[in-house]
Amino acid sequence: MTHKGRIISAVALTALGLGLTACNDGEDSSAAQESPSASAPASSDPTTSESPSADPSDDAPAPAGGDVAAPGTELKIGDRAILPFKYGTEKKGTVAVTVTAIEKGAEADMAAFGAKAKGMTPYYIRMKVENVGGTDLAYSSLRLRGKLEGGAPTGVILIGDLPGKCDNESAPREFTTKGASYETCSLSATKTDPIAAASFEEGDAYSDSPVIWTS
Repeated sequence: MTHKGRIISAVALTALGLGLTACNDGEDSSAAQESPSASAPASSDPTTSESPSADPSDDAPAPAGGDVAAPGTELKIGDRAILPFKYGTEKKGTVAVTVTAIEKGAEADMAAFGAKAKGMTPYYIRMKVENVGGTDLAYSSLRLRGKLEGGAPTGVILIGDLPGKCDNESAPREFTTKGASYETCSLSATKTDPIAAASFEEGDAYSDSPVIWTS
């Protein structure tokens, strides 16, 4: 099911039920430019409401089917990376992520985010997520971030999706056994150079040295 979210910024507006804000994409303020972000209304469905972020855990179950990707690992689109995963305070395990595409959208796709999204080009990071450890990860959610060529941040953080174009799906109820999988999409956007990579940077081990997929 689709997990609704928001795009973050320092100034809150509303347009078509979405709010915009500006942020530094988690980078040092001296290096990252101020950028827009937006938010979607929270859902009353507990399985689609905003949820805690996912972070790798030191005590996650041992992986099966390969070694965990080390921080800083560089991959190509289509490659599979096994990653430690934690969601909220109780769900933890090991997943495999395969980035299947980074697709460029049209500026018009961002119209729902209002005037602050003018000049933004969206990119759709499509991926397959597999349950490798066999633990209960039902209804968890995983996101990747877009990066410019060379690994620079986009300057824009989007927490949300564009229905019908890039739907951020939560794991299904059955995502509790080894081999279970689902497909999802992470929305990213830029006002400058094209997005050329996707990164996994959740948790202390990967925040400064993410796993990167490039074309």
